[in-house]
Amino acid sequence: MFIPYRYTEDRIFRALQDAGFSDWTLAQCRVFQRVSPDGSRLTDLAGEAQMSKQSAGVLVDQLERLGYVRRVPDPKDGRARLIVIEPRGRQAVKVAMATLDEILSEWKAHLGARNFTLLGEILGQLREITDPYAR
Repeated sequence: MFIPYRYTEDRIFRALQDAGFSDWTLAQCRVFQRVSPDGSRLTDLAGEAQMSKQSAGVLVDQLERLGYVRRVPDPKDGRARLIVIEPRGRQAVKVAMATLDEILSEWKAHLGARNFTLLGEILGQLREITDPYAR
C-alpha cells in the first residue's frame, strides 16, 4: 500500500509543479491536502499530518504567505481560527484531483473494473479500523 501511495503523491506533486505551483514543498502539500473544504483548525491538521502543532503551524504560515490558505475566525468558536483554502489553493486542488483521476483510470484499466472495485471496497474496510480521521 505504501508504494502506490508514494507513487500517487509524487505524481501529483510533479503535476502541480508542472502547472506552475512550484513554490511549495512536499511537506507543505501534505498539510495542505488535509485542509477541509469548510476549513480546518490547526490542531486537527497537525493530528492528521502526524506532526506537532508547532510544525504544522510553521507550514501553515508558509502556505499562507504563498497564498494557498488563510486564517479566519471560526464562526462556531470566536476564540478559534480556521485555515481555509484561498483561490490559488483551489486551483491547485483542481490540478491534483485531475491527476488523481488519471491515476485511478490507469489503475482501473490495469486491474480491470471488477478488481479495481474490489480493491476500493477492501481499502475502505481497512480504513474503518486504521484511520482515526475517517469521516
